[in-house]
Amino acid sequence: MTEHTLKMRKRPKHLNLFQIRLPFPALVSILHRASGAILFLLLGLLLWLLQGTLSSGARFDAVRSALSNPALKLVLFGLLWAYLHHLLAGVRHLAMDLHYGTELEMSRASSKLVFFGALALTLIAGVALW
Repeated sequence: MTEHTLKMRKRPKHLNLFQIRLPFPALVSILHRASGAILFLLLGLLLWLLQGTLSSGARFDAVRSALSNPALKLVLFGLLWAYLHHLLAGVRHLAMDLHYGTELEMSRASSKLVFFGALALTLIAGVALW
């Protein structure tokens, strides 16, 4: 057997994705993509709600009463987090594209700032809107 074949045999055949520890910047990057996908997929719901509020006074009242439902409030709370996280992570990515914060320690610090900043802003805005 060649050395290449021996190295191939030592590789794991089944990766357990729950045991892999991602660095924090990678987690923020994955959440940036996921939040973008969530916002894209639920864009129709948001536009439908906006259209309902703008069409007539009766439809505005209907949307307002629907938004008092705790389940829908929870969905909107999740959308608020997705928007804020996507916004902050997007600004972080733009800064890194301009070569700001590309050092390891700065990258880790900015990813933590994005993650916890989005959570804090979501809680502040969510409490104000709830």
